[in-house]
Amino acid sequence: QVQLVDFGGGLVQPGGSLRLSCLVSGRTFSTYRTAWFRQAPGKEREFVAAISQSGGSTSYADSVKGRFTISRDNAKNTMYLQMNNLKPEDTAVYYCAAANPGSRFDFWGQGTQVTVSS
Repeated sequence: QVQLVDFGGGLVQPGGSLRLSCLVSGRTFSTYRTAWFRQAPGKEREFVAAISQSGGSTSYADSVKGRFTISRDNAKNTMYLQMNNLKPEDTAVYYCAAANPGSRFDFWGQGTQVTVSS
């Protein structure tokens, strides 16, 4: 069973930056598609960004394109989300997720809080 631990959240001013990390246990990290989702208070969980097993393919929600960058290091079993030019509307709990090939995202981290406020 794969386990995910996400961390790196915090309080940042508008226009600031944060980098989230997600450490994935197990020896088969490179076989999983991975992604970031977020959930703001009173809203449903939404997709933020995803990355393929090799890291060669990425996708982003329109709301974060040009500001966020997803990446992964398979040698370290770790996925990252670099968030730049943060806005108050980016405030949410951010979750990392993993999926077996052809499957839905079934494995989730515990979430890390990101708060963008002056």
